Parts: sequence; C-alpha cells; structure tokens
Amino acid sequence: MSVPVAPGRLPFLGHTLPMLRKRFEFTANLRRQGDVVEVHLGPMRSLFITSPQLMHQVLVTDAPKFNKGLMFDKFRPFIGNGLAMSNGPFHLRQRRMMQPAFHRDRIAGYADVMARATRDLVDGWRPDDVRRVEEDMQSLAVMIVGESLFSTEIGKRAIEEARRSIFVIIKNGIVRVLSPGFVEKLPIPANREFDAAIARMRAIVEEVIASWRADGADHGDLLSMLMLARDADTGEPMTDQQVFDEVITLLTAGIETTALALAWIFHEIAANPEIERRVLAEIDEVLAGRPVTFDDVPKLTYVGQVANEVLRKYPLWLLMRRAAEEVDLGGVHLAPGTEVILSPHAMHHNPALFPDPDRFDPGRWTAERARQLPKGAFVPFGGGIHQCIGNHFALTEIVIAVATVCTRYRLVPVQPVRTKFTNAVYPVDLLMKAVPR
Repeated sequence: MSVPVAPGRLPFLGHTLPMLRKRFEFTANLRRQGDVVEVHLGPMRSLFITSPQLMHQVLVTDAPKFNKGLMFDKFRPFIGNGLAMSNGPFHLRQRRMMQPAFHRDRIAGYADVMARATRDLVDGWRPDDVRRVEEDMQSLAVMIVGESLFSTEIGKRAIEEARRSIFVIIKNGIVRVLSPGFVEKLPIPANREFDAAIARMRAIVEEVIASWRADGADHGDLLSMLMLARDADTGEPMTDQQVFDEVITLLTAGIETTALALAWIFHEIAANPEIERRVLAEIDEVLAGRPVTFDDVPKLTYVGQVANEVLRKYPLWLLMRRAAEEVDLGGVHLAPGTEVILSPHAMHHNPALFPDPDRFDPGRWTAERARQLPKGAFVPFGGGIHQCIGNHFALTEIVIAVATVCTRYRLVPVQPVRTKFTNAVYPVDLLMKAVPR
C-alpha cells in the first residue's frame, strides 16, 4: 500500500521547518492525506498516524511491538532511562517496582500535600490582586510534585532548583527533537540554557539521593518508595542511577501537564460564565465551605468533566514510537526501525470525533457521551503499557487545586491571553484578578 507524502517537504530539512512554523495547523491538515502519512524529520522518513483506530493499535494493542522513538532517544542522554524513556523488559520491571507509589491509598496521602500547597498559594493572594496565573500554577505544580517526592530539608533545595530549571528543559527539548542532529551541538543560547539546566538538576538530585543513602529512613515520600522498592523476581533494589532517572522523569512529566491544565482551566472557566456558575455551585454543594479532601474528588463530577475537556483541548502535540519488529498498520507494512509520529492534539481536534473542537464543552465528558468515543480518540496520558503512571495523581491534583481556589476566589481576566508553543500550548501573560467570593 502506497503512503502519501505530506506537502511542503524541503531539501535536507524535510518537514521540520513547516512543522515548527505551523505546528498544529500542519499536523491537523495531515488527516486529509489519509490514515498514514509520510513525514520527514530532516532526512529521516517517519509515518504520521491520523486515525484513532491506528492510534490505539500503536499505543495499546500492538504496544509490545513498538519502542519509544526518536523524540525519546534525544532526551535520554540528558534525563536518563526513566519510565517515560525506557523500553521492553526493563520498562516493565521499573513500572512494576514503581506502581505501588501510585496506588489509590498512596494518592490519598498525596492529596493532603495537594490541598495544603494550594491553600498556601491562595493564602498569599490579596483581594483584587492581579495574578500571573500561569506562573502561579507552575509554582504550585512544582511544589506539589516536589513535596510528594522530597520531604527532607535538602529536598527543599531540589524543589527550588526544579522551579528554576524544569521548564527550561521542557521548552528547549522539543526544538532539539525536531531539529537535525547538528543543531544541538551549536553554541546557541537555547542549547546553553538547556545544558546548564540539566547539569543543575543532576547535581541536586544526586545530592538528595546520597543524603537518603546516608540516612536510610522511610520519610513517607516518593523518593523513599523508589529507594526501598525491590524487584519482585530478584529482590534487587534500583541503582542510584535508576532512582535518579525516575526522579527526573517524575519532575519533568509530572509538572508540565498539571501546570498547563490548571492555568487553562481558570482561563476557560472565566471565559464561559455558565461553566463557571456550574463549577462554583458544585464545589459549594459538595464542600459547604470546608477544605476539599481526597474523598470529595469523585463527588466533584462536573469539575472532573472540566478537567477532561482541558486535557482534550490542550494536550501534547507529538508522541513518537519506533517499530521493534514488523507491523501491519492499516495495510501499511512497517519494517523494524520505522519511526511513527502520533499527535494527541491533532486527534483531540478532529471534528469527526469532537464536533466544533475549538469550543470548550465539558458536556463531552458525561459518561454516556464519553462511551461513544472510539478507542484512541482521547489520549491525554498516552495509553497501554506506556500510559503515564501518574495519570490518577494528575487528575486528583487538578480537581483538588480547582476546588481549593474556587472556594475562596473567582479569577477574572484582565486582558486577552497570548499563547506560546513547545510540545504543548503555554498561556503567556494570563493576568487575572483574584476576586473574593
């Protein structure tokens, strides 16, 4: 079966330049070419998937036939071979060892951290303060993930370094992924910032691990669970390098998604008065003015629908996989080594799956409507054996943070928001007035 080539290919650069210039427009338009479309990242040929059925096949049903792709290869030398980067038996071993840290009872404990960190943030606000909400939500996400990971004094220094460095790593990383290999060796500011941020994070996390080894106590945090975990078959613990890789993975993967989701939630609530009315009414009814708890999360059903709609509208742009063996993908033969590109953003904005996709509509996520979606249509956390291990942690965090803020304040826009693009959509200058309720 022949595969159409995406328009706009340039000599040597392939589709990299039009992809970086047009981003969502470029990837959204590929569905017009077919279910599988040939895209070139520099000189490298890859296949872009546009149908939910094939998305599900790559991420779930045939997941063992794929490894992480080029995007992960380029990050791995810098952030290690953690759960988001690893493949095969090693990945499954690490996932089994880490899974207890994300069981329901553990997330219930982290919920206290989530609520306390959000209250601390809001306690610093004053009536009619104009807040830069994207920065507040970044700080909150760093604090929640950081305090869940590190509960010691030296851990607080790691949290401060994460606040400084993690978004530099995320922002500059996607440019490296899509650029030809020589670009990452150029002495340009973006490369210097990226390398310096990685070096700072490596130094402080290694210091925290060494401190834990000297202490050896279970502090009830995620780091302690990683250090104390044992392989079920061999009884072996993780090495310090493996712990380091998983800590960096949890910091990078666990901060960006929730920080962006929270910022966009407050933007969308304020932009849609009826949605705001329903959110506030549900929070008032469920909480009756008291602090939110883990047991309240499933009762805040409409807030959960708002969270899902934000994750639909503002997901990651690209994921990549690489065929580890021969695969038939919608009639297209994939030889081992073939790179596959998946776009949650393009899938979530396909009007055949989500009518009027640019409209913010939490009603899409009633149980009845959500059941009608085909598998592979909604993939905010990936899927299958590589699905984000912290997906329930993130959803719990989002609902608790929204409920805590909305108990005390309405956030009212001061000016139109601008956007910035990396592998996700960042709000810029999301200035909102904190109006007491």
